[in-house]
Amino acid sequence: MATSSGNPDETRQSGASPKPRREVVGGLAKGLAIIEAFDAHRPKLTVSSAAAITGTTPAAARRCLLTLEELGYVTHDGKYFRPTPRIMRLSASYSRTASLPMLAQPCLSAVRDELGESASIAVLDDGYALFIERAEATRLASAGVRVGTRLPAYASSTGRVLLAALPDEEFEAYLESWRPQRLTPNSPATIAEIRRRVQRTRDEGMAFTEEELEPGVLTVAVPVRDSLGRTHAAMSVSTSTARASLDVLREKFLPVVRREAARLGNTL
Repeated sequence: MATSSGNPDETRQSGASPKPRREVVGGLAKGLAIIEAFDAHRPKLTVSSAAAITGTTPAAARRCLLTLEELGYVTHDGKYFRPTPRIMRLSASYSRTASLPMLAQPCLSAVRDELGESASIAVLDDGYALFIERAEATRLASAGVRVGTRLPAYASSTGRVLLAALPDEEFEAYLESWRPQRLTPNSPATIAEIRRRVQRTRDEGMAFTEEELEPGVLTVAVPVRDSLGRTHAAMSVSTSTARASLDVLREKFLPVVRREAARLGNTL
């Protein structure tokens, strides 16, 4: 489904360490944690930064990074480790075998083709909106969003749609585990404001963002619900303030995204 340093991926409060389980390969867990540490804000890691982020010792982090280098997942220039395209195979394994991304692709493509903007589908992953499929437009509103990108749920339209679908007790537990940061002047920075925005999403069945994660970017998202009304994902489309306004999103974009989200929901 850390410490606060201005990075959206570092707003989660630290909690108790999970209880060790039998038959768990610790080295593999550490290696995967290091792979997940790379993101748009951390495109390269040193041994010490990898150790600090993942809570391992420098010696363990070094062994993991050197193993990843040997396997072709990262490169090393003597100081920094950087991921290689081989890492994309890990996310591709999910996309190629899970039904939701495969079923979503025609619907996302329909949104992109009709609106001329990139469309995405995301699921809730440990407090983040995790993008699992995307139809890219030729012109990108944000070069930072790709399949596998995680955005803080409280500051993204897809995230708020997914939070709105949580039972009250789970939503309150989420709020207790996060310290929101003002990522842009428009992003929510208090628990009270997050609660208000998620409640509005519940009432309206949709969520908009206006430059909350990145200046110049607008998004609209709606839930993907099955025939029983259960929310499986959130579908969104993004654009630029240079090409659209919130009124345009509401009048032109929203009906298209709702239509395709309903079409996808009918297949689940």
